[in-house]
Amino acid sequence: MLFFFHFQNNSITTTEIHIDSDKIPAEFHGYTIVQLSDLHSKSFGKDQRLLLEKVDESKPDLIVFTGDLIDSKNYDEEASLLLMQELVKRAPVYFVTGNHEWWAGTFSSLEEKLGDLGVIVMRNTAAEITRGNQSVRILGVDDPAISPHEDKEELTRGIEQTLANAPDENAFTILLSHRPEWLALYSVYPIDLVFSGHAHGGQVRLPFIGGLVAPSQGMLPTYTAGTYTMNETTMIVNRGLGNSIIPLRVFNRPEMIEMKLNSVKNE
Repeated sequence: MLFFFHFQNNSITTTEIHIDSDKIPAEFHGYTIVQLSDLHSKSFGKDQRLLLEKVDESKPDLIVFTGDLIDSKNYDEEASLLLMQELVKRAPVYFVTGNHEWWAGTFSSLEEKLGDLGVIVMRNTAAEITRGNQSVRILGVDDPAISPHEDKEELTRGIEQTLANAPDENAFTILLSHRPEWLALYSVYPIDLVFSGHAHGGQVRLPFIGGLVAPSQGMLPTYTAGTYTMNETTMIVNRGLGNSIIPLRVFNRPEMIEMKLNSVKNE
């Protein structure tokens, strides 16, 4: 039994996903994005060796991290910053906040350290990623836990302002946002691909049922793992790497996403 729980909580699985679109520029055909999320200061082997080996296997062109790099209840930056220090040696790293970055109350210091390492911290901002003479758009939004009030209008204001600045429908656009439960909001805008986390895969996953509980979604949550589509927006929900309030995963191993972009223009 102890071996089972150790395996469930420490053996990282790589989920391979392909997205095909005629909006993906030909230069980005085969472009590989690795998504990590919800580390919660966890270590995978000495100096994050086991996790970094998984990343190396995917040979990423881009790495995105969708929040909760640290854990506010057991705050320890060392393992998290060590991981980021190594990731930036492998590919450009884009990061957005999760709720734990804000709950910890130390994000100003953490943001500065991430910037010093070369991590691109996106806070309701947009950027262009260029390959050859073509580019795709990437947006990143702050987690709404930055707000001291749980007022829905206030929580969504910064996100909506960022999404409203999304490019026209002809540009392939990626959004990094910690929370998956707002897919209906994301899909209002010309967003093609969303990377999110937060749900921890539902913590315990059962056949034919899926995840049992997720933060901000409660029991039997809708968005816990995998791919969801609404309107023209595809959202990827990463099951995450670590744990926080609930210390165990069951049938829900730590996950790394390997996303391949396929340009149908290339075919």
